[in-house]
Amino acid sequence: MHSINLLFIFFQGAGGFGFLIPMVLVFGVFYLLLIRPQQKKQRELQGTISQLKAGDKVVTTGGIIGIITAVRDTSFLIRSADKSILEIARSAVAGVDAEEKK
Repeated sequence: MHSINLLFIFFQGAGGFGFLIPMVLVFGVFYLLLIRPQQKKQRELQGTISQLKAGDKVVTTGGIIGIITAVRDTSFLIRSADKSILEIARSAVAGVDAEEKK
């Protein structure tokens, strides 16, 4: 009778640990499918932003499309379609305009 109780306690402990394994696998799948590709995309964007120069056409996170007229340490001056000059933070650049890449 005593050995049955020990066996029951052993399986209860294994059941709690057994639930942890699928959770780790789910986190691993999320990391591989969602987190890692997003980090790679962010690194590529940071590399692109660091190489921008005057004359490049960019799109901001707010949807403004403009041409860079001046590069500063933490910002860019861009000229929009209506010829107004805007100062935007480097972090506000969402990417290089698709027409510019072609």
